[in-house]
Amino acid sequence: MRGPLRTSCWARLRVALVATGALLLAACNNDPWPSGSAASNMLFTSMVESTPRHLDPTASYWSNDTAVTYQVYEPLYGYAYLKRPFELIPKSAAEVVKPYYLDKSGRRLPDDAPVAEIAESVYDIPIKRGVMYQPHPCFATDAQGHPLYLHLEPGQLGDKRSPLDFPVQGTRELTADDFVYALKRHATTRITAPIFSTFAQYVVGLKDYGELIKKEDAKLLAGADPASLDKPFLDFRRWPLEGASAPSKHLLRIKIIGKYPQWNYWMAMTFLSPVPWEADAFYSQPGMAQRGLSLDNWPVGTGPFMMTQYTKDRSYTLRRNPNYHGDTYPCEGTAQDKADGLLADCGKPLPFIDGVRSVVERESVPQRGKFRQGYYDLEVFERTDTGMAYLVEMQDSEQVRKDYLAKGFRFNRTTDVNSYFIAFNMLDPVIGASSDPVTDERHRKLRQAIAIATDWEEYSKIFPKKAGVAAEGPIPPGIFGSREGTLEGVNPYTHKVVDGKIVRRSIEDAKQLMAEAGYPHGRDAKTGKPLVLSYDFYAIPTPERKPEIDWVVRQFAKIDIQLEVRATDNNQFQDKVRKGKYQVFWLGWNADYPDAENFLFLLTTSAGKTKYDGENTSNYSNPEFDRLFEQMRTLDNGPEKQALIDKMVHIAERDAPWTWGFFPYASAAAQHWVYNYKPAVLIRDFGKYVRLDVPQRVADVHAWNRPVWWPLAAIIAFIAALVAFARHNLRKRERMNARGELLAN
Repeated sequence: MRGPLRTSCWARLRVALVATGALLLAACNNDPWPSGSAASNMLFTSMVESTPRHLDPTASYWSNDTAVTYQVYEPLYGYAYLKRPFELIPKSAAEVVKPYYLDKSGRRLPDDAPVAEIAESVYDIPIKRGVMYQPHPCFATDAQGHPLYLHLEPGQLGDKRSPLDFPVQGTRELTADDFVYALKRHATTRITAPIFSTFAQYVVGLKDYGELIKKEDAKLLAGADPASLDKPFLDFRRWPLEGASAPSKHLLRIKIIGKYPQWNYWMAMTFLSPVPWEADAFYSQPGMAQRGLSLDNWPVGTGPFMMTQYTKDRSYTLRRNPNYHGDTYPCEGTAQDKADGLLADCGKPLPFIDGVRSVVERESVPQRGKFRQGYYDLEVFERTDTGMAYLVEMQDSEQVRKDYLAKGFRFNRTTDVNSYFIAFNMLDPVIGASSDPVTDERHRKLRQAIAIATDWEEYSKIFPKKAGVAAEGPIPPGIFGSREGTLEGVNPYTHKVVDGKIVRRSIEDAKQLMAEAGYPHGRDAKTGKPLVLSYDFYAIPTPERKPEIDWVVRQFAKIDIQLEVRATDNNQFQDKVRKGKYQVFWLGWNADYPDAENFLFLLTTSAGKTKYDGENTSNYSNPEFDRLFEQMRTLDNGPEKQALIDKMVHIAERDAPWTWGFFPYASAAAQHWVYNYKPAVLIRDFGKYVRLDVPQRVADVHAWNRPVWWPLAAIIAFIAALVAFARHNLRKRERMNARGELLAN
C-alpha cells in the first residue's frame, strides 16, 4: 500500500504546484478593471494622482474637476461641440439671449447706447421645461408629498455613505429658482467660493449680499462648536438678491452692473449650474460631512451622467442619468470635421456611452503602459496634452512609430487656449511690490532678470513631451488682442529683434539687471549674503517631475540665485497661496472662455488670491492696469479694445509678475475605437458625444494582451526537475540502513 499511496501524493503535489504556477501567471495581469469590463459600453480612463478636488459647482475651479462636473451639471449655456470659432449654444436655457440695457433711472436704452449711459444689463433667460434632476434622496417624498430625508435626527443616518444607500430616490423639475439659489450661494462662508470676488464686481447687489450672508451665518453658528463638521443649514432662499430673481417658474433674470459682454461666457460654466436647495439642505444634516456626503463628492445635476461610485483618491464611476432630458449629436462642424468622420452621427440621440470609469494613477509610466495595452480609452479624460509624449516617441523610434500606427492610436496635435508659467508672489517683501519707489524698482528689475533667465524656448527642447510656444505676454494666440509671435508683440524686457527674428535677451542683460536690483553675482550688495528664494511647487517631486524642478533651479542659478524647492501636494499648495506664504511658483491657466479678459483678469487687484480668494495667484496689483481693464472689459472686439489690451500687456511686461512661460501644444491620447472625440480646453462636456466600438475594443484588448506562456512552461519544467530530484533522494534514503549504507533492492 505504501508504494501506490506515495506515488499518488507525488502526483497530487505536481498538479498542485503546476496549478499554483498558472494562478501566479494569471495574477500578473495589470488590467485595472474587472474581468469582462471591455465588453461593456463604459468609457475607461484615468486621473493623475488624485480624484477631483471639488465637485460642488460653487467651489470647483480646478481642471481635473471638469471630468465630472461638466458631465453631471448643465449650465445655462455651452459651446457647439464641433464649430470653430467657439459658438455659444443653450443647454439648460431654452435659448442664448441678448441683454437689454437700463440707465440709472431704470429706463430702457437702445442696443447701441454708449457704455457710459448703461447702468445695468438685464438678461431674461428662459429655462427649458420638463428637465428633471437625477434620482437622489434629497427629492424623495412620502405619499403626502412630505420630504423623507430632509429632517434626519442625529444617528438616523446609520452606516450610509452614499446617496444610493437610501432606499427611496426622488426627482423634480428644474426651475429658474435653482439658478437664483446657485448664484446666491457664491456668497457662502462655508466653502471655498473662488469666483465670488469676480461675480461680486458684476452681479447687482452681490457684494453687499456677501456681507449680509457673513453676518447671518455668524448668527447661525453662534454657540456652535467651531471644530464640529456639522453646521446648520444656510438657506439662501431666506435672503433676496437684487441681481438674481425668477419672475416665473421658467424665467431667470440676472442683472449685471453696467455693460459686460463676457457675462454670456460665464453662463457656460458650471459656476452657474443649477443647485437645488434640497441638495444643500440634505447634505447639511448631522453626520453627513463626517461620511463624506456632500456636493463636493456626490453632485446633484440634470446632465447626462450621475455619480454612482466615489472613492476619494482612488476611483469614481459615472453612469447614465435615467432622467436626462436628452439631446442629439450636432450636424454642423468644420470641413475637417466632415473629412474626419465627425459628422457621421448627425442627429442621433445622446449620450452614446453608458458611463465613465476612472481610476487614479500615481505615476505616468504605468498610466501610459495601460493606455498602450488598450485598458484606457482616453488616457486622461480632461487633459488635452497627453498625446505629446507619444508623438515624441514616434519621432525617436521608427519601430515605435510603426507599432503606434498599427494599433491606430490617435494623437492629433493642435493649439489651444491655455498657458503655463512661473510667477512671483507680489506680496512677498523680497521679490514683490513695495510702497517705497526705490525698493519697488529694485524688485521689478529682479523679476525682469529672472524672466530673461527662464529660457522657455529651451524648456520645449529639453521637455518635448510638454512643448509649446514660448510666451512673451499673458494672452495666447487665437484670442482677440493677442500679438504673440508678431514683431508688434515683442516683449522688450525679455526679448529683442535681431535680423528680423525674435530672440531672448542674453544672460549678461539679466545679470546687469541683477546688479541694478542690488544683487551683483547673486549677493546682497549691502550684506554680502546670497539671494535665496523659495520655489513652491504644487505637487510631490516624483522621479518624473524632478527633471523639470531641477531645470527651474538651473534657470535661477544662471544669474546666481539659489532656489530652495518646497514641493507639496496640491491641497497644501493651495493653503499656502491663500495664506500668502510663498515666493516663486509654477501655475497653469486654461481659458474659461475665448476672450482676452479671461486672461487679463488674472492680473487685476480684485482677483488677488491671498486678499480676495480670487484667481490672481501672483497677487499683482497696478492701479493703471486695473483702470484700463475696467474700460476694456465692456468693449466688443475692435480697434479700441485692441489698443487698451496693448497698453495693459505693456504694463504687465514691465512689472513682470510672471516669467510668461509658454502656450502648450494640445494632443490628447485616444484609442481608435473612440469616435467623435475632438478635445478642446473649452469643451468640457464631451462625454455625451463620444461613441465606442465595443466589439473592436474587446478584440484589440485581447490581441494586445495575449498570455505569454513560456514563463509557465519554464516554471513547470523547474518544478518537475525539483520533484524528480526530491523523489530520487527520498527513495535513496528509504533504501539506506542506519549506517547510511545503500541496501540492495
